[in-house]
Amino acid sequence: MKWTRLTIKTTTTAEDIIISEMYDLGLMGAQIEDNVPLTAWEKEQMFVDILPENGPDDGRALLHFFVEVSDEPAEGAEATGFTSNGVSASEDNSYTYVSGENVVSDLPGLIDAMKEKLSEIASYMDIGDGTIEVSETEDTDWENNWKEFFHPFMIDDLLILPTWMDTEDAVKEIIPGDGSGQKQRMEQGTFSKVLRIDPGSAFGTGMHETTQLCIRAIRENAKNDDAVLDVGTGSGILGIASLLFGAGRVIGTDLDICAKDAVAENLAVNNIPESKFELIIGNVITDEALQKDIQASEPEGFDIVAANILAPVLVSLTPVAAKLIKQNGLYITSGILEGKEDSVQKACEDAGLKVIDIRSMGEWRCVIAKKA
Repeated sequence: MKWTRLTIKTTTTAEDIIISEMYDLGLMGAQIEDNVPLTAWEKEQMFVDILPENGPDDGRALLHFFVEVSDEPAEGAEATGFTSNGVSASEDNSYTYVSGENVVSDLPGLIDAMKEKLSEIASYMDIGDGTIEVSETEDTDWENNWKEFFHPFMIDDLLILPTWMDTEDAVKEIIPGDGSGQKQRMEQGTFSKVLRIDPGSAFGTGMHETTQLCIRAIRENAKNDDAVLDVGTGSGILGIASLLFGAGRVIGTDLDICAKDAVAENLAVNNIPESKFELIIGNVITDEALQKDIQASEPEGFDIVAANILAPVLVSLTPVAAKLIKQNGLYITSGILEGKEDSVQKACEDAGLKVIDIRSMGEWRCVIAKKA
């Protein structure tokens, strides 16, 4: 599908007010380009392995809005009836230029309304250029085009493959040659377990070094019927891997509501009952009620607490995690850049945990601690 991109050139200080005013016209989901440094709070919310690298903040910003142009008016809207200020011609403001599906039937009218909004804002604050650039995106399936970069791969004897690829094709892609003997290799246990994953809108295919470090540590230590807590679960890959390796129950936590659908879909494609994986949306670091609920679900503590997050977040998480680990249980952490492992090790020791191993893969580190 081709989308029309409407780009507003403005200043970082005007971003929020412009986005709010564009929302009133029906434009939602702004893509922001700027070089404003992330705050500590924003970093805490980003349960990802790699932070974006920005240049120096020059005060400039680009706000991108995407719409689909259609000859048909938005559902429930009249073909005409626009007013010069861009709101509904009716008194109850029930009509906007853009439908809930980001479909617009009067692009020139929308652009005029955007310009008027920008002019109003410019009357009381600096909005920089305040210009609108119209362009068309490639004819691309934006929801699925990332899939071409996700290929099957191995973590020791665990085969991880996309949900849209069958095992036979995955084996052909991984094992070079003409394919002869692949079935025999499977039967001989070269691929002892298969994990199908579709990250959807949530982070986590398993390809990143930090995730592989975690999965290997879980594989070596997970025992039958273990209780596992996966903090920042994303697509659920660590929790699902734990269940494949013998764990009995997983609780996953995440800040992103998108994790709910991703985890549910990945449990289904791996034939794992939803009763074995409970997902909770919330911040276990700061939410004391959530901490108590998790603790109540496993009064003796978890056998394994896994967290593939950034080192600064791990430092904040560790005192909380230590209380949720049972005696002799393990704390498996990754997402730690080289040089940051000392801070995580210190956090573990300060929380009464004993670091038993620090592993490396490229520039990433995995710190494993035990509650002795």
